[in-house]
Amino acid sequence: MWLKLKPWVTGAFIAGIVAFCLYLVLPIQKNIKLGLDLQGGVRVLMQLNTTPEIPKITPEIQSETEQVYRERIDKIGVAEPQISSVGTDRILVELPSVKDPDAAIRLLKEVAKLDFKIVPPAVEQRAETDKKYANDPNGAYKDSGPIVYAGADLKSAASAPSQSGGSWQIDFETKDPKKFGEMTQTNLGKLLGVFLDKQYVSAATIQGVITDQGQITGNFTEDDTIRIANDLNAGALPVPATVIENDTVGPTLGSADLTASLWASIAGLGLVLVFMLVVYRLPGFLADIALVVYVLMLLGLFAGVHAVLTLPGIAGFVLSVGMAVDANVLIFERFKEEIWAGKSLRAAVQIGFKRAFTAVFDSHFTTIVGAGVLFMLGTGTVKGFAYTLFWGTAFSLFTATFVTRFLMDLVVDNELVENPKVYGA
Repeated sequence: MWLKLKPWVTGAFIAGIVAFCLYLVLPIQKNIKLGLDLQGGVRVLMQLNTTPEIPKITPEIQSETEQVYRERIDKIGVAEPQISSVGTDRILVELPSVKDPDAAIRLLKEVAKLDFKIVPPAVEQRAETDKKYANDPNGAYKDSGPIVYAGADLKSAASAPSQSGGSWQIDFETKDPKKFGEMTQTNLGKLLGVFLDKQYVSAATIQGVITDQGQITGNFTEDDTIRIANDLNAGALPVPATVIENDTVGPTLGSADLTASLWASIAGLGLVLVFMLVVYRLPGFLADIALVVYVLMLLGLFAGVHAVLTLPGIAGFVLSVGMAVDANVLIFERFKEEIWAGKSLRAAVQIGFKRAFTAVFDSHFTTIVGAGVLFMLGTGTVKGFAYTLFWGTAFSLFTATFVTRFLMDLVVDNELVENPKVYGA
């Protein structure tokens, strides 16, 4: 199938595509983002768990969890994290260049649900002396009574040195000073206990009415208060989450993989270009030009949509290069058969492309369908492979049937080269 346009229109269209792709790609080291397996980092797959209050994980719960994770990660300064839903009850978090993987995983697992309760003195005394009891959801938290104020009602939280010196505390500001003031006024003289993720933190006697500001004290380090304050500012996870996959890639290994994969890709592409030139001569040279356009289009896609290039993605790229060459091989073999049958060069080009199109389209379409299914059902690195293969195959179909055809028509219609031997026949 070939839509006949004026040569200058087609040439301008292709030149525009090349120029636009170069604009998106250059400088390549800045505009092409690398995945964790190429630059190092942490990839964590989180399983969202139901609770008696939330018996089913809905798309809204997934979306809310994604947002909480994004806000928490932004607080610790991780550049360009990748956070996405997987299936119906999982979240994939990819954090490049993380210095402390364990701290990052703890950040994802913490529910960060803050509760204020009026604690009976006996419960406070036991919690202060019995760490196991204080950290048991069925211990101090269960025995301390109903929640009188929730962490979700806090406006902000910040780490600060303790007024007594030598320790750290969390200063907070309430969204509704009137509500907090009424709660403290009602419970003057009682112990106000603080619980984080159903674990006892501290308790203090309410000695006066507190309205807009307060402090959470305990046996905190500076890092503890920074982490808890960030979690409280980002919000609590709507449901608890557990880690079911955890991959950590060091930057040294990532750099080595990147170098090896780039050399392999360059070597593979170079061999393909030489093969096409040696076997098919002038048509092979024109196909090589189309292949360069294909590479620019794929890199332009990565840069334009801010896609992340991974090792499986590079594998999908190399495989799609093979698909692009396969299309040209089918077309050129049909083209040679037409020349051997006595057709003129112009007729051989027209008939060769027309008769080869069905086989080329079918082979590419089936690969595109397979890559699409992999992308929809796969996770993590499988998605990277499928994404690159999908668009690489689509672009190879375009360059083989449009760009190569335009270049062949340009040479033949203008009678630039008329010797059939130059065409590999």
